[in-house]
Formats: sequence, structure tokens, C-alpha cells
Amino acid sequence: MNLLRHAWLGAKQRDGGFVRIAPAEIVDANIVDLIMPRADFRGAAYQWLIGLLQTVASPENEADWLDWYEAPPSLERLTELFAPFETAFNLDDSGPRFMQDRDPLDSASLSSVSSLLVDAPGANGVKNNTDFFIKRGVAERLCPDCAAIALYTIQASGPAGGAGFRTGMRGGGPLTTLVLPDAPDSSLWEKLWLNVVPKAKITQKGQQFKAPKAEDATIFPWMGATPTSESAGSAQYPEMLHPLHVYWSMPRRFRLLFEEHTAVCDICGAQSETTVAEVRAKNYGINYEGPWRHPLTPYRHDPKKPDTTPWSQKGRPGGIDYRHWSAFVFDDDERGGAMPAVVVRDYIGAKYPFYLEEFEDGETDAVLSRQARLWVHGFDLDNMKARGWTDIQMPLVAVSGDRRDVLREWVSECVDLAQSTAREVSDRIRHAWFKRPKDASGDTSHLASAFFQATQTDFFVLIRTLRDAVDGEDALNFLPPEAASAWYRALRRAAFRLFDQQALSGAPDLRQMERSVRERRWLSIWLAGGAKKSKKRNAVALFAERGGFDLKARDETRQPAEEITNG
Repeated sequence: MNLLRHAWLGAKQRDGGFVRIAPAEIVDANIVDLIMPRADFRGAAYQWLIGLLQTVASPENEADWLDWYEAPPSLERLTELFAPFETAFNLDDSGPRFMQDRDPLDSASLSSVSSLLVDAPGANGVKNNTDFFIKRGVAERLCPDCAAIALYTIQASGPAGGAGFRTGMRGGGPLTTLVLPDAPDSSLWEKLWLNVVPKAKITQKGQQFKAPKAEDATIFPWMGATPTSESAGSAQYPEMLHPLHVYWSMPRRFRLLFEEHTAVCDICGAQSETTVAEVRAKNYGINYEGPWRHPLTPYRHDPKKPDTTPWSQKGRPGGIDYRHWSAFVFDDDERGGAMPAVVVRDYIGAKYPFYLEEFEDGETDAVLSRQARLWVHGFDLDNMKARGWTDIQMPLVAVSGDRRDVLREWVSECVDLAQSTAREVSDRIRHAWFKRPKDASGDTSHLASAFFQATQTDFFVLIRTLRDAVDGEDALNFLPPEAASAWYRALRRAAFRLFDQQALSGAPDLRQMERSVRERRWLSIWLAGGAKKSKKRNAVALFAERGGFDLKARDETRQPAEEITNG
């Protein structure tokens, strides 16, 4: 099976139909998305195709990039570009195998093919019978299509795997952030090509971008002997490898064992004459060290230690929400050290500004929206254990360089108020629930998560409002009053709604009801900007002052329960 010739990718047609396509068919305007049997497979398939396009057709500059966005290549042209690389994409062959060690690994122990799944229980989990929620045996046999994407997923995600089993160059469980067009029915080609950048953008310090070739093991490590890492001094640094290596990194040593055994794939449910039930795995694969930057992943660095290596942003136990939006979009060298993904930086700082200039000069008929979408996905890992999967789309706005810092500050102020409000309403609920809340045990972090979920749509509306305001001719460095007021009132409504759901519902209890009424009144005072027993000024009052709006102005959309409390 050759991954460049075979129709192995599930795709969605414009009319909603499902079809399997070969990679070159991504230029078909009728194909609008990928459909894969697992969410992590879909995210990995996007990364695989983006890496493939970056490998065979890295543009020289924004002008070259815009040419293909405006007029995609033909199926014949893309097939022609893929053809020289086919030898690097054989999944089952006597020669080099895609993402597999050149050594047959005959001395390595056999493992179930389920070990390719990031969320499958490990050997210790099976041995100790601790696979309570993620069960063993969910994938005993895979078709070649699912085996291929599972192999790529685990190599790209790079989770820890035990002694000597290396994590990927992005660290274990990195987040991926992709730029998508604002229109959900845009073609798959547009979705993918938005994340291809000029070759200089992926070339790191000490590297040289040479014309890629299929036999180049500095790009495709499986095309040569694996630089194993049993001994010290065997680490692989960016300057030692081709810039394109980031898309094809291979930290783990695997060999898939194909059998002529007709069976139904346990992942996709398709019947296949050739299947994979076991793999060979060996430790001490490629050890990536140094300042690797994957173009599709956001990073952070320590602003106080500028010489330290940045680390990739990871999934979180509580999930990803709008609190993290700014770190995915804006550089922040002074405080949090946020470093957005190269593709995000390129869209905001290069692609859209170049397109806009070309459009205003009448040089292009392409439509590149100022408003795009940011797709964030990845596993939340605790060492070798998958705790959850993050998959969220957020607005992405292009703002001129001199106003970007202002927008970042506005967003930071709004998120700070949301976090203060979430803490306050969570505290008030705990005080309503328990007579001695400090002595009460148990995790109540779900209350804050519920608050952020309830206000997420309002935040996305806020982003669009602030985007329009920050580029206005009369824009100041202060929050726009109307936007600030609308955000405050959205938080206020959500706070009361969450409190009422959690503290005033359920079976009546006189003592708890007394506590609930008291705590709701304290919440009302805090949300009105009232003082607390602290030397610090109330966060709401400070926000209203900064936003220049009146806290006492009547909110016509507030909930009836608020009317009763404040009447």
C-alpha cells in the first residue's frame, strides 16, 4: 500500500456524502473536509496532508502562496509533484516503510496493534488490571488505512512510552493550532493551504532549506538507519536535520506486522483482506533535543530566562477554553511568554496583510477573510496516560501590527474579569453548600469550567467587536465602553444563573436556603462593584472604571431572579 497513490482518506463532499480519496484529490473543490473514524485520526490526517504539501510545494513567498490559494493546482499537477516521493510512503514493502524502523526489529517483543493508539491502556495498566475507563481489547485488528494513520498519530503526538521510549520533538501530547477559513463550507484545499507557509518560515537557526528528495533521511528518517539513542551524545538538534523533518519526526521504533487475514477493522468497521494485529516496538529511538519549533504548535518560553528552550503548549485537565485564546494568537514576550504557532503568526502578520494590499491594488480576485477560525486540538496526557481529548474552534482575527498589543491588553482585561467572577461565584456557591466551606473536601473546579463554558459564545462576540474597535480611526488604548459594558453584563447574567442552578435548586433545606439567600446577596454586592473585606479594590469596579461605563445602568436582559434579589 502506497499512501500517495492509494485512496485511503475519508472525505466529506459538499453535498454531505462520504468518499475515500487519494491525497492528490484534495484539490477537488467538491471535497470540503476529512472524515476519519476517530477525532485524533482526523487531526493527524490534517497534519499529515499539510506536511505533505509543505514538503512537495513550499512557496517561496506570500505571492507564490496566494497564487495557489487563488487558483489551486490541477489534480494532474499535484499528482506529478507527489510522484517523486512515492518511495518514502510505502506502508508495507521489502524496502523502507513509512514511519517504521529500517531494522525489522526481529528481536523486539510483540505488542498488540492497540499499542499504536495514544489512549489505549499501557502494559502496566493491563497487567495490574487498572484499565477501568479505557478498556483493553478495543482494537485487536486494524485495516492498513487505520494502521497508517494510527502510526502517524502516535509519532506526531509523541507520548511517553516507558524507559527509553522517546517523546516527540514537540514533547508528549502537544497541542496543534490550525488556521481555517471562516466559512465552514470552504474547500478542503483552502483549509489545508492556509497552513502552508513560505519555506523561510519553517527554517530554524543553523538549518538550510535544500530541495527535498524522497531518499533524504534528514527529512524522512525511515529512509535511513535510525540514529538510536542508547548512549549519551546521540541527540538530534535542529541544525542537524532538514527543516521539513518537523513534519516527519519519528521518535518511536515500530514495525507493523501485516497478515493476509480477512477481518473487519475494529476502528473503522470496514472489511479488509490485509490486516494488522501485532507490532514490534523497540526503545531508544530518535532523541530530539534543542529548540525545535513545529510550525503547527504554539509554544511558551520564560521571559525571565530568554536563553532557555521554549516548550510546547499542552492539553489541560479542565480542557481548553477562551481563557487560553490570547496565548494561541498573540506573542507575549513580557509576561506569559506566549509564542503562537508559526502558521498563526504567518496568517495574521503576513498572509492577510499581503492579500489585502494585493486586493486593494486590484492584483488578486481571491477572497481571504479578515475573520478566520482557529482549530485547537490535541490530547491531554499525564505522562503515558491520556486523560482527555481537546477539540475546539475559536475566532481568529487579523489586526494590524501596531494595534495588536492593544487588542491583547483589552482581551487580557476581559479575561481577568471573567476569572475573578468565576472565582467569586464558585466561592459563593461553596459557602451556600457548606456550613464550613474551608473544611469541606472535594474538587469544585467544575463550577469555574461551567462558568467559562456559559460565557464562551459571548466572548467570541466580544472578540469581533474589539477587532472592529481597535482598528477604528478614533480607537484609544482604553476598552470601548459599549463592549466592556456588554461583557460585564454577560458575566453578571452567567454568574447569577450558575449560582441559582447550583445553590437554589434541589430539595429545600431551611438552613441551606438561608445560606444561599445570604450568599446570593453577597454575590450581588460584589457584581455591583461593592467592597469586600480586603484592601484590594473590587475587580468589577476597576473594570468599569477602565471601560468607562456605569455599573448602575439598567440591564434590560437580566434574569427575573436578579430582579427579585435586587428589588
